[in-house]
Amino acid sequence: MMTFTLETARLRLRPFTEEEARHVVAGSREGRNWSPGYPRDDDRDIAGLVLKGAGGDPLFGPLQIVLLGSGAVIGGLGFFGPPDEAGTVGFGYGVAPEAEGRGYATEAVRALLREGFDDGRVRRALADTAHTNVASQRVLEKAGLRRVSSDDSLHYYSTDN
Repeated sequence: MMTFTLETARLRLRPFTEEEARHVVAGSREGRNWSPGYPRDDDRDIAGLVLKGAGGDPLFGPLQIVLLGSGAVIGGLGFFGPPDEAGTVGFGYGVAPEAEGRGYATEAVRALLREGFDDGRVRRALADTAHTNVASQRVLEKAGLRRVSSDDSLHYYSTDN
């Protein structure tokens, strides 16, 4: 299996291992260096997909967000699979409540998008967030996405390479 990690000034983005995914699904913190609010429900859902064989190309599978200083896992992000024939890919992210408001999500999203665009297969990235999730809207905007539409419950964002 190919080793894959992305590093930023404060973060390491790494694929889930099968062992880590089992611990996340089980909520088994023993021997894990996890932030107190990790894993969230979304993290457990993603880890379950990893155990069912989701992943493939590490760039387009789920990644854990790890603080470089402490090695603690604070959240996750990733593309929702490889891009379509037009080079469009969706993505999502989230961090534990105690890690919010520190710029970690923005830093992680920027790194993921930069890697996807640099890879050459991604030409457009899409994300959405609830109207009520103002913090997520700020993350997307700071990461360079712009709101392109809205419906009754979601705002939709896009960025092109």
